[in-house]
Amino acid sequence: MTTDQATVAEEEYLQIMFWLEEAGLPITGANIATAMQLSAPTVHEMIGRLERDGYVERRPDKSLAFTESGREHAQAIVRRHRLIERFLTDVLGIPWDEVHEEAERLEHAMSPVLERRMLAAIGDAKTCPHGHPLVEGIREQGALLADVEPGAEVHVLRFENEAEELLRYLKEAGLRPGLDGTIESSDGDEVVVGSADGRHVVSRSVAETVSVRADPAPPPRAPLPEQLELSSDRYGR
Repeated sequence: MTTDQATVAEEEYLQIMFWLEEAGLPITGANIATAMQLSAPTVHEMIGRLERDGYVERRPDKSLAFTESGREHAQAIVRRHRLIERFLTDVLGIPWDEVHEEAERLEHAMSPVLERRMLAAIGDAKTCPHGHPLVEGIREQGALLADVEPGAEVHVLRFENEAEELLRYLKEAGLRPGLDGTIESSDGDEVVVGSADGRHVVSRSVAETVSVRADPAPPPRAPLPEQLELSSDRYGR
């Protein structure tokens, strides 16, 4: 039986599951545990609660899928999170590499009235400051920066891992959603992007978490599951 209101803990899990699905990764207990830096037994217990409350169901291959109610709850918490990030950046002037954790703290207590006021305040913004859509269905898949060949033109779409330490790294490198550039070099250690702003050097592991529109474009693929572990804190959006 579906409950009308998910608990804060359930919302955290539904949010992580939504992000995994959106990135093209399987919603499995193992991936959830990696993403949230939790033990397998802890995750197993919460998945059981989500099943009992009618938010998720198991597929024949043991992976998880949202029920209709579960998807509605997941979409709502993710939308609030991204809306808060955009509001904090555009209206309050907080740097985009510092808003993720603030949004984590505020998203569960946000009223419909405040949500409407924030939407009015951000105007016609369509994404969070890290490039993720506020509305499901308008996400451009793109390619991973690590896969793009030297000489290709790129447009940075979004950062798949929003852990704040990783966002700080990307900001210090000068990468940002919306940046246009050219791949100057790419090897097993690092990727170098040249743009009107200068040269942007990131490690290959970080380049695995940056989605871009590229010309010519490599075949699209999901981020590697191990990229969930880039942060010593946890995977996040």
